[in-house]
Amino acid sequence: MKEQFYKYIQTLQDQICKGLEDVDGQAKFRQDLWERPEGGGGRTRVIENGNVFEKGGVNISAVHGALPVAMQTYFNVGEVDFFACGLSLVIHPKNPMVPTVHANWRYFEMYDKEGSVINSWFGGGQDLTPYYLFEEDAKHFHQTCKTACDKHHPEFYPKFKKQCDEYFWNAHRDEARGIGGLFFDHCKATEDMSMENWFDFVTEVGNSFLEAYVPIVEKRKNLPYSEANRTWQEIRRGRYVEFNLVHDKGTLFGLKTNGRIESILMSLPPHVQWVYDHHPETGSEEEKLIKALASPIDWI
Repeated sequence: MKEQFYKYIQTLQDQICKGLEDVDGQAKFRQDLWERPEGGGGRTRVIENGNVFEKGGVNISAVHGALPVAMQTYFNVGEVDFFACGLSLVIHPKNPMVPTVHANWRYFEMYDKEGSVINSWFGGGQDLTPYYLFEEDAKHFHQTCKTACDKHHPEFYPKFKKQCDEYFWNAHRDEARGIGGLFFDHCKATEDMSMENWFDFVTEVGNSFLEAYVPIVEKRKNLPYSEANRTWQEIRRGRYVEFNLVHDKGTLFGLKTNGRIESILMSLPPHVQWVYDHHPETGSEEEKLIKALASPIDWI
């Protein structure tokens, strides 16, 4: 399974990078191949200063070795070995009318001292973080997610949407990071779902990513915007940074397993502001977004 999934994310990385380059029309992804001293490595691809995308990364990795002590405590296990592979992406557009997007699809195995698999699971999801709220965009993104989920189980979309709303919650701000999407983790074999079934589901979601995001980018990338719009985008990006550094489990796992720091922090936008005690004007489009982030919304 690990070889099958790693081969899949290699292909998916190529497809997503090509799709985003086509939308941008100017910038190309720069590639870095890297190795982890303890075992494994990855392929980092970053796009910067394009027509459409100010900064973005589409990374894959496959790492293995002894599970670090901090993660043993987190998983409540003793000395075990592990293998983890996945694709992680974050795209920060230049135009404030285009939303930031994040996605991740991953597979994890744990082994005993004899090398036998004692645990394995899939995880992942995709979520949208707009700076200005276009309800039709939110509906399109969620409908694409639901369509992918419904091919595998009627309860997947409502369950994984709820988990996304709960996970991407900036608790210290008491607001959502964005308008959600899907989030699933610890997807293990059961009587109803084999690991092959989970593979089919996760790859279905991965394959839906460009369909979920690119039409929104195409629709918004040429809209006019002001310096005030740009300032608002940078203030909201600050909330994005706060979530990734305070709450995000993927960032924590990367840092605790001696991950490649450039790859882990590629999710951070290049231009950000923290304005003291900032509040948008009453009745403004900025306030409309804040109200939408106050509690989860059923977009479909």
